[in-house]
Amino acid sequence: MSVITGIGVVAPNGFGADEYWDATLSGRSGIRELDRFDTAGCPARLAGLVRDVDAAAHLPGGFPRRTDVSTRLALIAARGALEDADVDPTARSDHDMGIVTANASRHSAPTHREFRKSWRPGPEHAGVYESLAWFYALNTGQVSIRHGMRGPSTALVAEQAGGLDALGQARRTIRTGVPLMLCGGVDSAFDPWGWASHLASGLVSVDPDPATAYRPFDVGAAGYLPGEGGAVCVVEDPAAALARQARVYGEIAGYAATFDPPPDSGRPPGLRRAIEAALADAGIAPADVDVVFADAAGVPQLDLAEARALREVFGTRGVPVTAPKALTGRLLSGGGMLDVVAALMCIQEAVIPATFGTRCVPSAYGVDVVLGEPRRAPVDTTLVLARGRWGFNAAVVIREFPHGN
Repeated sequence: MSVITGIGVVAPNGFGADEYWDATLSGRSGIRELDRFDTAGCPARLAGLVRDVDAAAHLPGGFPRRTDVSTRLALIAARGALEDADVDPTARSDHDMGIVTANASRHSAPTHREFRKSWRPGPEHAGVYESLAWFYALNTGQVSIRHGMRGPSTALVAEQAGGLDALGQARRTIRTGVPLMLCGGVDSAFDPWGWASHLASGLVSVDPDPATAYRPFDVGAAGYLPGEGGAVCVVEDPAAALARQARVYGEIAGYAATFDPPPDSGRPPGLRRAIEAALADAGIAPADVDVVFADAAGVPQLDLAEARALREVFGTRGVPVTAPKALTGRLLSGGGMLDVVAALMCIQEAVIPATFGTRCVPSAYGVDVVLGEPRRAPVDTTLVLARGRWGFNAAVVIREFPHGN
C-alpha cells in the first residue's frame, strides 16, 4: 500500500491544487489561442497554456540555465508537492528519497534539430536516441539534483498514459522499502516543431471556439486540444507517513497497464483489460467505484471505444464519468496525474466535477457523463484512466485512506 501526502500542480487553469480545483468546479478554462510563435496557416490554433511561469514567484533560486519549459514546470510542481507534504529533503537521508517522472514531448528547438538530422533507426543512429533518452530524463534529473534525492530514479515515456505509469512505478518502489517517492508527469511542446507533431496526428480539433473545440463524448466531438503542465505527488509508505503525522489525501489502491494489439489483429483494445486488472489489484468490484475520470479523447471513434469498455465493465450508465481535462486540453504525460489530483479532491469534498463543453452524449455510448454542473455525491473510490498513442493504456484506483486526517 502507498499513500499520497503532497500535491504540486501546474495547469493551464491554475497553479497549486486549490486553484486548479476551484477552476475545475467553476468551469474556468485554460484554453486560449497559441501565441508563442506565428501560427498563421495552421489548421488549429487553440491550446491549454500555462501562463506566468515566473521563477521568482514559483521557484526561489530560479531555474537552471537553458532549462526547457517542461522541466521548469516540473521543478515548480515538485517544489509545490514537497511543500504541501511538509517534507524538507535536507532533513532526510538522500537515499531514502526517490523520483519517477514521465515525459512524452519536449519544447526544445536544439533537440528537435538534432532529431531531424538523424531520424532513421539503426546502430549508426544510436547517438541521437541516447540524446533523446537523456533529454526525456531531464525532469527526473533536474528535480533530483535540486532536492538531493539519490534514491531509485526512473524516467518513463508512454505518451498520455505515462503519468499514471509513474504513479504505479512509485508504488512499486515504495514496496521495496523506499519510504518516500516523488512522482508525476509534466509536459510541454509548444514550439513550431512540437506543434507540428500534434497536428500531424490528425486528431486535433480545428474548431476555433475555445468553448466548443474540445468536448469529449459529445455528439459534436471533433478532436482534442493539446495542453501543457501536469502534476507531481509525494508518495509514501503509510506507516512512515503516519509516523510523521502527515496529511494523507488518499491511497493508491490499484494499478494496471496494458498495450493494444495491432490494429489488424482482430483483437479488442486493451483498455478494458487495464480497468479489470486495476480493480483486481485493488481487490474491489466494479460496483465499488464511485466515479471514473475518463481518458476522454474527444475523437468520436476513440470516445466510442472507451465508452464500450466502461459499459462492458460497469454496465450501461453504471458509474458517473467525468473529464476535467476539457478545461485544460490533453497534457500528454501530465494529463493522468492532473486527473489523479482531481480524484483526490473529489474524495476530500464529496463532489464530482462536470465535463464542461460537453452537452449531449449519444445514447448509444451508454455512459453517465456528468454534465452542466458538479454533482454532489459521497466519493470513496475513484478510477483514473489514460490512453497514449501507439497503444498505451493505464488505470489507477485512488481510494480514501481509512486513517487519513
